[in-house]
Amino acid sequence: MKNTGSDDFLQRNSVPILAWDFHYEYLNELKALTTDLEKVNQISNQYTWNEEKLNIQERIKEEVVVVTDLDFKIVFASSGIKKMTGYKQEEILGQSPKMFQGPATSKKDLKEIREALKKKIPFEKTLENYRKNGKTYRCKIDAFPVFNLNGEVSHFIAFEKQDLSA
Repeated sequence: MKNTGSDDFLQRNSVPILAWDFHYEYLNELKALTTDLEKVNQISNQYTWNEEKLNIQERIKEEVVVVTDLDFKIVFASSGIKKMTGYKQEEILGQSPKMFQGPATSKKDLKEIREALKKKIPFEKTLENYRKNGKTYRCKIDAFPVFNLNGEVSHFIAFEKQDLSA
């Protein structure tokens, strides 16, 4: 079959359009990452966090970052929260991370998390959490108390990612 002029045109010109789509998506991700880092830095500066060991700037690139106050209300969630849970950032601010839990979430693990929070010590857990649409996902959580320069806990920070190994 003979190649028509319009087919040849489409073959030659589809790559730049696809490349632009990827570039545009990448730029949006960079913009969201920059905004997320600015918001975390605002909180950090406001409460004078001693964040040497947290490595937020690197971890926020690959993980969802959730910050709660001492009442365990979410004060910040990075933009990746929507992709992981289906919730927009503004939908979860002021809520407790319990909003992601349900019947399949391990009661034993939740008890251990409560104990760690009460003792203000770091913890790592993988929980069966729930998305906005009701479907479950395995969420690997690496959480820490965040100390200010006076050595007092001001917040808790969790680095979360979907555990695809199950």
